[in-house]
Amino acid sequence: MRRIYFSGINGIGMSGIAKILKEQGEIVEGSDLEYKDITKSLEDLGIKVHIGQTVENIEDFNPDLYVYSTAIKTTNPEYIYAKSKGIKMERRGQVLADIANKFENSIAVAGTHGKTTTSSMMSLCFMCKDPYVVVGGIIPTLNSNSHLGKSSYFVMEADESDNSFLYLYPKYSVITNIEPDHLEHHGNFNNLEHSFIKFIEQTKEKVILSKDCPNIKSLDLSEYKDKLIYYSVEESADIYAKNIRVNNGITKYEVIMNGESLGEFALKVPGLHNVKNSLPVIYLSEINGVDLEYVRKTLASFTGAKRRYQVIYNDEIKVIDDYAHHPTEIKATITAARTNEKGKLTVIFEPHRYTRTKFFMNDFAKSLSLADKIILLPIYAASEENTTGISSEDLCNKIKEIDSKKDVSVMLPNEVMEYIYLNYEPGDVYIFMGAGTVSKFAYRLVNKIKE
Repeated sequence: MRRIYFSGINGIGMSGIAKILKEQGEIVEGSDLEYKDITKSLEDLGIKVHIGQTVENIEDFNPDLYVYSTAIKTTNPEYIYAKSKGIKMERRGQVLADIANKFENSIAVAGTHGKTTTSSMMSLCFMCKDPYVVVGGIIPTLNSNSHLGKSSYFVMEADESDNSFLYLYPKYSVITNIEPDHLEHHGNFNNLEHSFIKFIEQTKEKVILSKDCPNIKSLDLSEYKDKLIYYSVEESADIYAKNIRVNNGITKYEVIMNGESLGEFALKVPGLHNVKNSLPVIYLSEINGVDLEYVRKTLASFTGAKRRYQVIYNDEIKVIDDYAHHPTEIKATITAARTNEKGKLTVIFEPHRYTRTKFFMNDFAKSLSLADKIILLPIYAASEENTTGISSEDLCNKIKEIDSKKDVSVMLPNEVMEYIYLNYEPGDVYIFMGAGTVSKFAYRLVNKIKE
């Protein structure tokens, strides 16, 4: 029985691993900067969470293993203490791999976008196998981001942001797409592509890849062709969807696998991207002997992971909480909303990281311009320093360059709450979008309306 300490334990990846280790019998403790809903779920399992990160926290616990994520800087007092005392230190991805690599039937879902939704779908469709699960979002059906199973199956989300997915050697892997992101860690896109190729190399049996991603199609993967399986919503592939249509908010489509029809599937989560996300789930379920009708029913009832087009209020107006923080994700979310919602669409977007905002400035502007109205919050730093002088005002101006008539403005969170509360009309749709603190403002608005 080890004593394991997590710095930044509230992180969605960190907390899932902490829960698994606690349920496996390890003594787990950790710290973070503020109390959140995830903190409560950790405490309910008997995990002590310190609010604030100090030397005293870790000194008193005296751990055998210190776990940290990329959010923890080398100046963090707990990190400094662990290093100075010679305590074994591992990154979050290493600890996940230490657990997952022992499993015979491990499934790792990677990709720039869609990996949380895909791994959540996968987890639920494999629940009949009683798998271990660690994903990057709260699955409403499980009310958790993890599950302690009793089988040889392990479903996980694999994080490419800091190359931690290269600690993994899964039996099966999924790559939803590859696009430039997290280049502050990778240096350039070429390095990121090489990391994904290495991930493919480390996968033992089958890699299921999107044929619809231009960057995947451009990779030279001839060396690995025997293990590659492609999926698509645009053309013929090893598994693909056709006859896709939307009726009353339900997306229906036929799935063809290895040239044979698997019949019709349906999703209540909106968007063509979610049809794509379902295809590797259906493929791996089928080759692992999961009953197809079970898969069909599970996908039909899937409501999405938390903060993935999550409708948190639907009365006079609709309020949606969404994690999209990359231009491609924003475009997919707004396009899905255009298909499924009827009212005026307002996006409240909190840019995430100065470096990402600067790098994708033009793409952010184009994607956000698909909304009727755009409200920009100040950039969420995510521990970065603003060395470029970039601001949300710059993004606002870029959107106006694309469409001078577009209704776009920059507001502080309290101003947004007041503006919407005083100006909303029945039928309006508000999407709160971003990876920082924007979600809590969505809930504050809902509470204010309910009052």
